[in-house]
Amino acid sequence: MSEYKTTWREKIGYGVGAIGLDLSYGMFYSFLSYYLSSVLGLKEGFLLLLTPLARIWDGINDPMMGTIVDNTRNKHGKYRPWILIGAVCNAIVLFLLFTNFGLSGTKLYIYIGFMYVFWGMTNTMADIPYWSMVPSFTSDPSDRNMVSTVARTFSGLGQGIITIATPIILPLLSTGMTTDQGYSATGFSRWAAICAVMLVLFALICVLSTKEKNVVYDKKTKFSFKKIFKVIAKNDQLVVFMVVAMLSNAGWYLTSGTAVYYFTDVLGDPKGQSLFQTVGAVGSVLGLLVIPILSKWMSKKKIYQVSLLATILGYVLMYIFGPVLKITIALDIAYIISSTGIASMFVAQTIFLADIVDYGEYKNGERNESITFSMKGFLQKMAYTIQTIILFCGLGLVNYNEQITSAERILDSTTKNAIGFICFGVPPILILISLAVFSAKFKLYGELADKVHSFIVERRSNDSAEQ
Repeated sequence: MSEYKTTWREKIGYGVGAIGLDLSYGMFYSFLSYYLSSVLGLKEGFLLLLTPLARIWDGINDPMMGTIVDNTRNKHGKYRPWILIGAVCNAIVLFLLFTNFGLSGTKLYIYIGFMYVFWGMTNTMADIPYWSMVPSFTSDPSDRNMVSTVARTFSGLGQGIITIATPIILPLLSTGMTTDQGYSATGFSRWAAICAVMLVLFALICVLSTKEKNVVYDKKTKFSFKKIFKVIAKNDQLVVFMVVAMLSNAGWYLTSGTAVYYFTDVLGDPKGQSLFQTVGAVGSVLGLLVIPILSKWMSKKKIYQVSLLATILGYVLMYIFGPVLKITIALDIAYIISSTGIASMFVAQTIFLADIVDYGEYKNGERNESITFSMKGFLQKMAYTIQTIILFCGLGLVNYNEQITSAERILDSTTKNAIGFICFGVPPILILISLAVFSAKFKLYGELADKVHSFIVERRSNDSAEQ
């Protein structure tokens, strides 16, 4: 049986869906903390409590959603209906999360708590089926790599729209009480509404442009923690991936979530963040070329190691040129190195997960696609939790909230140095630990990867012959 190859229409249509998902991601991971702490003035202690509690629920909800997707039998496909349903629900909650309706005090805290949890639930509804769809396109390794690369390209575009445009657009949309930089609750609400509409539009394009050609339907199963733990415990490479992705992603999220504090509160130049992210976008584009080019000479494992090393180098330079020497232009240039490594890292992680699904079938006889891919979304949220704990513990120790809500809104040097270290000093430490774990424990490459691929192709041929 010849392996199906996706068309460029399918690749691009699929990738477009990632733009919308990452508009929502970007607002949540890059600007929600600042919106809650600096615009609404919520206490660090509340956010430190809320985030871990939300992750406890995600630990139940994410694999539950994975099981629901695995059990889906629909004439429109296994994944696409959930992508659209999840996008619509997440768009509504995104708008509500950034709209406070004039609430204050206890009512505001309760409202934000519920919306925060609902965002995670609705995001899961779209994210798990979206990324679980990768193996359903094809089992051909090179074509799968290209699908993943295109999706990560558009994903980066969505993130780029948020990180580059938000500091420019927010002051234009803001009315009423604003910060010194022109940000207001009204501006955030209006911008979230625009992003919500685009999220639904791009999800619709994705659903209408793609087909699920290589879908495998396992026997329907009931959700159980025993099943989830069994899937994880029996797939050693999934366990390795979970540790590696959580640490490396947490490092990156620290920068994306703290950059608004650094440029707005430390440098007093919020639009400088737009230039910073624009320069980073150049590195992200370069990073998408890393795997296709280096795969001619290196295994996926080596490429991933090179990507993380480049990221660490870039961070070291950013910390030196940023918080230490305060040479902003050099900081921006160093960001190209880190963003190149990170873009390559994210593409490789998507490919790894698709390969890990195949490895699970090879090793244990079951694919468990959506349960496996549910770990991606859950790990992103866990990485965000690590980011939140480090960020708000740091801000709490230097009394950030008291300074930013005072009449002067002036930060002392200790607070500014702390923000710089959290943004550029902590991430390379987390990524270095991630690299050490990956180098020691990851084995799904070379001969083993070839065996897994041959097994999957042969099994699909047998399944096709029996039908």
